[in-house]
Amino acid sequence: MAKPQKLYFSLDVVLYPLLFVMVMWLVFWFEIRFAKDFTPYGIHPGKIEGLRGVLFGPFIHGSLKHLFNNSIPMLVLGTALFYFYRPMRWQVFILGFVITGLITWGIGRPANHIGASGIVYLLASFLFFKGIVSKQYQLTALSFAVVFVYGSLLWYVFPLDTHISWEGHLSGFGVGVLLAFLYKGTATVTNKKFDWEAEDYLPQNDPFMQQFDADGNFIENKPKPDEQQLNTTSKKDVGVVYTIVKQKKE
Repeated sequence: MAKPQKLYFSLDVVLYPLLFVMVMWLVFWFEIRFAKDFTPYGIHPGKIEGLRGVLFGPFIHGSLKHLFNNSIPMLVLGTALFYFYRPMRWQVFILGFVITGLITWGIGRPANHIGASGIVYLLASFLFFKGIVSKQYQLTALSFAVVFVYGSLLWYVFPLDTHISWEGHLSGFGVGVLLAFLYKGTATVTNKKFDWEAEDYLPQNDPFMQQFDADGNFIENKPKPDEQQLNTTSKKDVGVVYTIVKQKKE
């Protein structure tokens, strides 16, 4: 179990997801520039050679729209994974990458399944469920942000469109849920503890709580320490001793 760590930004948080997206665009540019078609290198269920798509499939896209639709969420969700879940980011990404591809190969239709959408679903489901089970308000807020922005993705885990690899979406979604609970005990955020949450906290020693009486009412015009000391001193009896000295006659 990894120890909780404070959040901090570093260049690799954005660099690795950006490199992944850049490779996607480079592959697409190469296909257009040299009139190549890498679609046969996608995941093809039922064929042994189709397993090569587990590695190559996520980098291959059929159109510019397909590529663009995967690039933005890949960059956003990948950055969130690398920032909020630093100790486990590579385990989640690599393990999820491979398992998603293998499940797609096992349950998919006999066709070439290409695109990074399976990885996008993996990241979205992991970030959502991991944030919920973490019971940490920063990560829970991230979960709701993912739902707000990418909640509509859920519909595409069902066979609504024969031109979409819903099997890849379903595989990524399921693997993300699995990994979220598999790494249940690992967290990167430590919630700040306030003074009043400490075991040795005493309300009477808290300057803020001293502004209220025993019934919870605010004490108005509370005397300042100097004034209180002055008033206390003025109430005491002050003794005055006179010394009479007779002057000698010359």
